[in-house]
Amino acid sequence: MAGVNHNYQSSDEFRSDREKRDDLQDVNIAGPRDFDEDNHHHLHRGLKARQITMIAIGGAIGTGLIIGTGKSLAQAGPAPLFIGYTLVGFLCFLVMAALGEMAAWLPLPSGFTGYATRFVDPALGFTLGWNYWFKYIIVTPNNITAFSLVIQYWVPRTKVNPGAFITVALVAIVLINYFGIKFFGEFEFWLSSIKVIVIIALILLSLILVCGGGPDHHATGFQYWKNPGAFHAYILTGSAGRFLAVWSTFTTAVFAYLGTELVGVTAGEASNPRRNIPRAIKLTFYRILLFYVVLVFLLGMLVPYNSKELIDANKANTTAAASPFVVAIIISGIPTLPAILNAAILIFVFSAANSDLYIASRTLFGLAHEGKAPKIFKWTDRRGVPVPALALSVCFCLLAYLGVNTASYTVFGYFVNLVTMFGLLTWISILISHIFFVRARKAQNIPDSALAYVAPLGMWGSVGALIFSILIMFFKGFALFAYKKTAAKGTHPTFDSRTFVTTYLGLPIYIILFCGYKVIMKSKLIKPEEADLYGGKARIDAEEAEFLAAQAEKKGGPETKVERIYRLTLGNLF
Repeated sequence: MAGVNHNYQSSDEFRSDREKRDDLQDVNIAGPRDFDEDNHHHLHRGLKARQITMIAIGGAIGTGLIIGTGKSLAQAGPAPLFIGYTLVGFLCFLVMAALGEMAAWLPLPSGFTGYATRFVDPALGFTLGWNYWFKYIIVTPNNITAFSLVIQYWVPRTKVNPGAFITVALVAIVLINYFGIKFFGEFEFWLSSIKVIVIIALILLSLILVCGGGPDHHATGFQYWKNPGAFHAYILTGSAGRFLAVWSTFTTAVFAYLGTELVGVTAGEASNPRRNIPRAIKLTFYRILLFYVVLVFLLGMLVPYNSKELIDANKANTTAAASPFVVAIIISGIPTLPAILNAAILIFVFSAANSDLYIASRTLFGLAHEGKAPKIFKWTDRRGVPVPALALSVCFCLLAYLGVNTASYTVFGYFVNLVTMFGLLTWISILISHIFFVRARKAQNIPDSALAYVAPLGMWGSVGALIFSILIMFFKGFALFAYKKTAAKGTHPTFDSRTFVTTYLGLPIYIILFCGYKVIMKSKLIKPEEADLYGGKARIDAEEAEFLAAQAEKKGGPETKVERIYRLTLGNLF
């Protein structure tokens, strides 16, 4: 399990007096009372422990889990679905552990862009930052459009133009992000809490149905693992077909898990990040185990992969009708629940759009903070909101109005392909940064005891995760090359060039950004002994000391209503 060190030694013990003086003299870093020199270029540490914890838990709970699992179940069967989500879940945890170790040591406002710049190569920081921003200016309008589609479950587009709902969602998330990190954190905390409650309810409902507690009193058990079977051979037959079935679930699983790295972006605005970030990372492991692995395992017991209802659901849009869990509810004969689940999906996509815009604005701010975007995007107002970065990110949200025309839905399908590739490249960059970070601290004689959090499998865990991520990335579109076997009966097999381009377009963009920066800026790979492991720590150490002093002073004081509600409910669970 994750190695959280509550008694880590101060990093100052491993530094020379000159390094300490240089750190305090940095214009972007300040000592205990010197960092008010520029209130318009700093984020505020306004995220509380419970907010970070719940945002980390609910960060990736979205339509990828509630809806996306249906396609994998129909295509591969219950066993590959379970295997795929388990393996990719472990990969996700290794990525989070790698990020957590770096974030707990040095929680930068530029997030993992800053780690790539400091520990690997400024070219990687530039590439990672823009790659991540591209991902979120694409996925944010996609989720806003999904919001309008979900509402069409109750209000058809023939009655109310979807543009009206798109406008409502867009205005709402812009205001939530504009009101500052404290408002955003509290709002997203309660949205994530609702998401967690819904998932727990789905797990309990699925378990009850599996055991025969539904209206039909039919205990399915492992019935569907025997007939039609645990594996649905994909493309080929026999063991090769079963292997490809498992591999085909990896891409869907990656898309479902994307977003967990949100906690790394919040590091720059987290109060006492050395305690709260490791805790949030540790909870990621349990969330993956409970919310994803257990839920997809139960789903495979509830719905056969050859179910007509499941095949029809995969042809639907993002309303509840597309969810395999609704298929399970319908098969069991439970009325009204589909509408309730649709309301939950509405909350899921709204929360996703809200946090996506937050990440986009903070990523652009981080790029400007690192000198890799125009300086104007580094400006923040008195509440610590990067208004110019937020404004530019909002401009791309206007793409959501493409959803007014149903013919544009194909374009959004291509957007999803791009998002998955951008997400995989982000994970790969984080893992590379962690490998270089471990090498650097070993070269500079920084022991594990100096860190508040240590990745459980260390550098070699990141190496293994890196290899797995690269394999998924390169073979993500393998089914496209088997178009002759996957073509529907009665149709002429043709190679889907558009899907191929959007599936792999992110990779050449990534390479062009990296190579272009190296050629123009002539950046070099950073040697382990020369990596900057201390720049900015004086400011962070001072903030941590002030936070701990304030907490000690508050200890024993009256408990707020919000704190009491959280402690008596979700706080006891997580």
